[in-house]
Amino acid sequence: MSDSDSLAKLAAVIESRKPANGGDPGASYVAKLFDKGTDAILKKIGEEATELVMAAKDGDAQKIVYETADLWFHSMIALAQFGLKPADVLAELERREGLSGLQEFAQRTGKG
Repeated sequence: MSDSDSLAKLAAVIESRKPANGGDPGASYVAKLFDKGTDAILKKIGEEATELVMAAKDGDAQKIVYETADLWFHSMIALAQFGLKPADVLAELERREGLSGLQEFAQRTGKG
């Protein structure tokens, strides 16, 4: 299974957990986050990003992987909240391939 297949499979599970799709906030953490709304989802992403920074500061590779997984997972919940899929992010990364970071930033901001 490719990385994009794994992300698509996880995205499908996340989508199925939306209360509108039958997800039960009493039985599913993801359904509970969706039920609480966008602010709760974004707060969780902020928490996970902070935990990743702290793990990286500690230099513990296992913690970095664990916290990155948490951040990616919660970011995927945010994507689903806005009707987006991992394929949308992968397409954007592919679009940027071959561009330097400075070139990409200039194109995005109109500076350059």
